[in-house]
Amino acid sequence: MKKTLLTIIFFGLTFLAKSQNASVEQSTFGIQTGILGIWGHNELKLSNQIALRSEVGFDTGIWGGDFYDKTGFLMTPVITLEPRWYYNLNKRENKSRRIDGNSGNFVSLKTSYHPDWFVISNYDDIQIVSSISIVPTWGIRRNIGNHFTYETGIGIGYVYYFAKNAGYIENEGEVIVNLHLRLGYRF
Repeated sequence: MKKTLLTIIFFGLTFLAKSQNASVEQSTFGIQTGILGIWGHNELKLSNQIALRSEVGFDTGIWGGDFYDKTGFLMTPVITLEPRWYYNLNKRENKSRRIDGNSGNFVSLKTSYHPDWFVISNYDDIQIVSSISIVPTWGIRRNIGNHFTYETGIGIGYVYYFAKNAGYIENEGEVIVNLHLRLGYRF
């Protein structure tokens, strides 16, 4: 009877140890760059599958045409808060794929604020209109080695421009698309 009970306990403990849920990391820091900007970020664990990403950086804009003397370039600050649900961590772990550094597929609600603090540009006296955007986004993040990552995402959302603060008659809003491809380094 003792042997049977010990065998059942042993196999039960083994089963419980294996049935632990995969989880996002407690906290991870990194920097990322893409075609149009550079950003520093932190992801803080809220639950096993949800992390809150906070990000500060510079979004970039490029313009040109017949009406301009030269191609214009600007960089403006952006502050982003983005809750992310990494929905396939258990599946990735069961297939022996990496989940470190929150490597997985995610769905998020990207909320970004572009303040009119300053602009870095090759044109003088460039100003932007402050805006806030909310974009539901689907994306993936994968690791390259121990510290490098790549991330891509796509989403459609809404942006609201605080145009009255810049001297326009009324504020405006419109639909926007978030399409990003970023390479990063995780500390």
